[in-house]
Amino acid sequence: MTADELCDLEIAAVAPLLRDKELSPVELAEAYLARIERLDPTLNTYIRVLPEAALAAARQAEDDIRRGGWRGPLHGVPVGIKDLFDLARVPTTMDSTVLRDNVPQLDATVVSHLKAAGAVILGKQNLHEFAFGITSENPHYGAVHNPWDLGRVPGGSSGGTAAAVAAGLCAAGLGSDTGASIRAPASFCGTVGLKPTYGRVSRAGALPLAWSLDHAGPLARSVADCAVMLQAIAGYDQRDAASSIEPVPDFSARLARGVAGLRLGIPREYFFEIIEPDVDRVVRQAILTLEQLGARVEEVSLPHVRDAQIAGNVIMSSEAAAWHHDWLRERPHEYGADVLQRIRGGLLVRATEYLHSQQMRTLIQQDFAQAFTRVDVVLGPTVPIVAPPIGRTFEPGGPLNLPPRAIANRTTVPCNLTGMPAISIPCGFSDGLPVGLQIMGAAFAEPLVLQVAAAYESATDWRRHKPTFRSATEAITER
Repeated sequence: MTADELCDLEIAAVAPLLRDKELSPVELAEAYLARIERLDPTLNTYIRVLPEAALAAARQAEDDIRRGGWRGPLHGVPVGIKDLFDLARVPTTMDSTVLRDNVPQLDATVVSHLKAAGAVILGKQNLHEFAFGITSENPHYGAVHNPWDLGRVPGGSSGGTAAAVAAGLCAAGLGSDTGASIRAPASFCGTVGLKPTYGRVSRAGALPLAWSLDHAGPLARSVADCAVMLQAIAGYDQRDAASSIEPVPDFSARLARGVAGLRLGIPREYFFEIIEPDVDRVVRQAILTLEQLGARVEEVSLPHVRDAQIAGNVIMSSEAAAWHHDWLRERPHEYGADVLQRIRGGLLVRATEYLHSQQMRTLIQQDFAQAFTRVDVVLGPTVPIVAPPIGRTFEPGGPLNLPPRAIANRTTVPCNLTGMPAISIPCGFSDGLPVGLQIMGAAFAEPLVLQVAAAYESATDWRRHKPTFRSATEAITER
């Protein structure tokens, strides 16, 4: 097996090889590091690669496994982490020069969990500055490029992680999601991305964007791999005041159950009102596939969800402004223009607007709670558009002739307001660019959400499609 073929393996395929000593963790880490060295100058998915630390962890994993100490499916598997999660003695910058000297002494809880599971951390990955954006165009560390089309954004803010997973520069990655930031990059890059229930995964040691909306979660190449990642990082943490004591189930236990007899809800309002025609077609075909697999589909009403984007943006910007208050006064020149404008906008939010947005949040939560009395999950597009061109995300464009930044989190932010779990899985292409299907569930219903996602994934082959540069590596590198 070639080095590139090793980097194409999903965790579900590579873990047995590592467990049975048919593959060395060192060989696997070296393959990923070589691929990063060759391709990442073009894609710009990593801010900081850590080859010495990664190889040391791989050698330790090899020794542990040789001695019979295999810890589970992540042992010896190379992963990446978004550069807002603390990794001890390594800078955590959030892609901003404001934090260029921020060197934590402790790992984020999720990072310590990944290490405990035996994962090999390859490095810190690029993102939208301060995680406050949907494109991962960064004025300090450069834009991340979508491996499906180098002229397009990978989504944000976890764009570096999603692009790295799609390009085979890590087996899986750790992202964060405040309004779209795991699911939108997953949709744009053709990967699987899961935003867990609020409180399911600790955010201790993760620098915040908006405390009441922030979630940490995995990006991977398959639903099964997402389940494995979530298993490693989920659970109560006294370091995070919002952490839930809800018991952690086996997230892989229901992946093979299918969808026969399940009730799938399709929103009557909002989700399909502003959407590119091709995206609409692809998502509806995905829903039809689930229906053909034995699920029952019915409409559900979510009357207040049309105000979700406004409410979410008000809460997000005001909470971000509160966290950035001192830096805005003392170091505004160190911010990128777009993020500075968004955070400053939060300073203009009146208390009444913030409170009204929180009231709207409650109404949206009640709408979904009512829907889940009738259906098991709710389906819709992850993002109503495909990945837009780099540098043109403020301009009207595409089939809808709307600014991409104005609508990219339109169908994802409701799940941040409610705190409910949602996953994006590849469901097809529009003009050669990936489209994502979003599956939303009630609080702590990750096993059910993963079950539906796995059933669709098993019935289709979308995740097996690779970015075109994979068959033209040298041409891309020269470019």
